[in-house]
Amino acid sequence: MVHAAAMAHGKKIPAVPPPDGGWGWMIVAGCFMVTVCTRAVTRCISIFFVEFQIHFGRDYSGTAWIHSLVDCTTMLCAPLGSFIGNRLSCRIAVILGGFLSSIGLVLSSFATSLEYLYLSLGVLTGVGFALCYTPAIAMVGSYFCQRKALAYGIAMSGSGIGTFILAPVVQLLIEHYSWRGALLILGGVVSNLCVCGALLRPIRLTDEEESGGPPLLDSERGYGVKAQATSASEDPLPVDRKGRRCLQSMQDYRFLLMPDFVMLAVSFVFLASGCSLPFVYLVPYALDVGVCPHQAAFLMSILGVIDIVGNITFGWLVDQRYLKKYRNICYTIAVGLEGLCCLFIPLLRTFTLLVPFSVLYGYFDGAYVALIPVVTSDIVGTANLSSALGIVYFLHAIPYLLSPPIGGWLVDTTGTYTATFFLSGFALISSSLVISTVTGIRHCRTIQKHRQNSKDTDPKQETYQTSIQPQVKR
Repeated sequence: MVHAAAMAHGKKIPAVPPPDGGWGWMIVAGCFMVTVCTRAVTRCISIFFVEFQIHFGRDYSGTAWIHSLVDCTTMLCAPLGSFIGNRLSCRIAVILGGFLSSIGLVLSSFATSLEYLYLSLGVLTGVGFALCYTPAIAMVGSYFCQRKALAYGIAMSGSGIGTFILAPVVQLLIEHYSWRGALLILGGVVSNLCVCGALLRPIRLTDEEESGGPPLLDSERGYGVKAQATSASEDPLPVDRKGRRCLQSMQDYRFLLMPDFVMLAVSFVFLASGCSLPFVYLVPYALDVGVCPHQAAFLMSILGVIDIVGNITFGWLVDQRYLKKYRNICYTIAVGLEGLCCLFIPLLRTFTLLVPFSVLYGYFDGAYVALIPVVTSDIVGTANLSSALGIVYFLHAIPYLLSPPIGGWLVDTTGTYTATFFLSGFALISSSLVISTVTGIRHCRTIQKHRQNSKDTDPKQETYQTSIQPQVKR
């Protein structure tokens, strides 16, 4: 409405560069709280794992579907969050998502079966998280350019801080109020997403912003949409408006044809297949090897704290001038080392030995999570970041859905957690290998192109020199 009123009075929306500060830090704060209320809560659902098993008398694989459905629905509906943010407003997307996820958790507290939880906790809460997560993350990329990795590191650290705080709190809530009371209280906590949505003032991006140009502020319309020079009333071809909207939507997703993005997408599929398993099975594994419940929950807290350190320090490091060109390599190293950590966890059978695992896994998890939007933005550009993140998180959906039940089936079949953690480790290492292969190919192509350009320029220089030399002799 503000935009329409401004256009009616002949006022132009001022073109400004990404603030890299100012209200941008409020966007970071809003995204931080969104990650606390979405990703941290999702991680803490694993603490309810044993409670659900005991109450409903189900096996590992059946109970694991709850966590799988939350993660899967959150990622599967990520393009829906991008669409609502692009076409309406990120405020609308986040507030609507906060309402749905809060209702889902409250309804889950009245569950009478696992199938009920599949719908209320898995689907309804997951859809709400999806509407909040992608728009909030894309907003940070619109407000920051020079300090983008640091801003993302702070914003994404909400998942680690939230895990550190919520893991022991949820355990205490379960002990004092049972799992039903704990879910009811979590529903109230998650309702704060509606408040976070009010902080997010969108930015409209111009064609120049895709290559680092200035964006246009617009407090009412969505972000990630290229600004138009004329208003709807000045549209010379109103009849073809639907056709142009379709064309605009196609342009928003033209990055799908980029080979670099396709290979990045393949690596994300492997990544999603392995990264969720330790969060689901770390607490059950610790309980299985004799760790007490409070210490098992504390392992999640440690993981969450170090996750914060990884988010912020790694984001700060890759923003430095000497590492900015090697963001893909830094991302690859973080994912590969995280996979190596998973391969060693079956050897760790005491709380003292599991603490170093939580530290290392948490750090590398925070490192690569902070770089996912940055690496994606480097490939597709800031203008397409919202749509690209929707696709990226969509690709996480099926692996998130299938990997925890498969891990539970491996536990039921083998009687140990070894195969489950090996599956996680090899999937993460495969993701790292895909990215490293693509980076190597791109580097070789760059060298070849540089050599070819050098060969093309040398004959011209020789011809110029030979044409000058006779004149000098004369």
